[in-house]
Amino acid sequence: MAGTRIMALDHGTKRIGVALSDELRWIAQPLETFERRGLDADIAHIQHLVRTHEVGTVVMGVPLRLDGEVGPAAQAVNRFIERLTQILDVPVVTWDERMTTKSAEQLLIAADVSRKKRKGVVDRVAAALLLQSYLENLGATVHGGEAGRVEEATDDSGG
Repeated sequence: MAGTRIMALDHGTKRIGVALSDELRWIAQPLETFERRGLDADIAHIQHLVRTHEVGTVVMGVPLRLDGEVGPAAQAVNRFIERLTQILDVPVVTWDERMTTKSAEQLLIAADVSRKKRKGVVDRVAAALLLQSYLENLGATVHGGEAGRVEEATDDSGG
């Protein structure tokens, strides 16, 4: 049976933030942050999460530069996605994640979360912001538009 939930990943060099949608694909919730342990271990953990939470789609944030260009961080994520798509039985969709970590950090500061606690939470909150953006776009596509889809956004050099 195909899963109904959507899972988002905020890929970092040290940690990966994970968020999960509800079954109706309306609301994103932070799920967890896990420490990177190596490519195979990271992918095995993601595969376990996909199965456990009945995920039908994985949204992977791609950290494009502010000008929309693909930099070293986005290249690293793209290499991770290549491997992930070979292992997972569900589609992996890329999504522009520019500024999600900064937005998550600002949100946590506004909520008066201590610096120490923010470090462990910021990645999963960033994943939730990324996922919420994706979910809102899913609703908007019924009325037209694909705002954050990376494959389409990377070639667009006009404002």
